[in-house]
Formats: sequence, C-alpha cells, structure tokens
Amino acid sequence: MMGNWLKRLEQWLGGGANGARKMQTFRWLIILGLVGVAIMLFNSFVNVKKLDHENIGREPPQESAMISTTQEGTAGSGGSTFESIEQDFEMRTKTMLEQIVGVGSVDVMVTVESTEELVMQKDVKDTQELTEETDANGGKRHVTSYQRDGQIVTYDSSGDETPIITKKIKPQVRGVLVVAKGAENEVVKGLIVDAIQRGLNVPSYRISVVPRKQE
Repeated sequence: MMGNWLKRLEQWLGGGANGARKMQTFRWLIILGLVGVAIMLFNSFVNVKKLDHENIGREPPQESAMISTTQEGTAGSGGSTFESIEQDFEMRTKTMLEQIVGVGSVDVMVTVESTEELVMQKDVKDTQELTEETDANGGKRHVTSYQRDGQIVTYDSSGDETPIITKKIKPQVRGVLVVAKGAENEVVKGLIVDAIQRGLNVPSYRISVVPRKQE
C-alpha cells in the first residue's frame, strides 16, 4: 500500500513543467530522511549500551556496623578533655618513673593528638533501586540509586537507652618530655625511654629525656 502511495505521488510530481527536477528533489528528501532516522536509532542504541555498561559492577557501599565518635569536653570541669587526659598521663608516668632505680625527682609533660574514641554498634540497612528512563528520542537509560539508613544499637539500662560500645580507642600520645634527676647517666636515661615506650606506646623519637639541674 505504501508503494502505491509513493508511486502516485511520483506521478503527480513528475507531471507538468520541471517534473523531472521535482522528482529528483523528492527522492533526495526521502533518502536524507531515512539517513536521519537511521542516525537517531544508532545513537539511541549506543546510549543504552553505554549506560548499561556503566552500571555493570556497581555495588552498594560496604556495609559498616560501627561508627566512631569522639568525647567532647565537659563545661565546668576545670579544663578541657585534652588537658584532663594529659594530666592523667603525666601523673601516672611520673609515679612510674620515680620507682626506677637511679631516678630521683621527675617532672613530666605529655601532649596528646586526640581524646578517647568510642566505636558504637550501628544497625545499617542498604536499599538499591533500579529505574529505566526513556527520552524523547526513544533512547533508554538505566539509573541505579542507593540509600543507606542506620541507627545506633542501644540497650535499656535502668530506664535509659545506652548505646552499645564495641571498642574504646585510647588517645594517641604526640610527645613526652621528661626532666629527671639521674638522667645524666646514659643507662638510667635508657631505662626511662624504654619505660615510656612500653607504657605509653610512644616511639623513641617522640620522647625527650633531659637531666634535672643540681640543686
């Protein structure tokens, strides 16, 4: 039926003056139209293949059951949490070092990089949604979306909801300075450095031990 319609149209265009020229122009228009349709179909096919390929291997984020929080300083506590931690380290280290043979009076200064870190258990739920969209040219694309929801796991403790703590990470010590009587002796100095390394888990290059001046 389409062939008969085209044949009649060609007969109508071919009649009269410049009929052959009109016929040739009409055929060129048909050819250009077919080429344009072919190009649009090819582009749509390429877009679909490209988007499908980009979705291959996509996986939701790794599920994590824990989050990390850092303790904040408490107002009115007489100092920040950093200072409280440093003072505690200093007092404990001073007491320990003064028990070493050959060590006299000791002053200690400790600096930390962070406060204690608490790792809490978290209930994590991941959802994935795949949608297919079609544009005006008939091209299709696949869109993958991920959503993560999480809630800290708690337990009832005397009527209060208390989070479940899975790990406590101690503050990391940045540096230690020791002024000690007897540190002029290399053996005693070595004992002090070794004790701090093992007690505070600090590398030797972060430890400075100097002798106290004679009174």
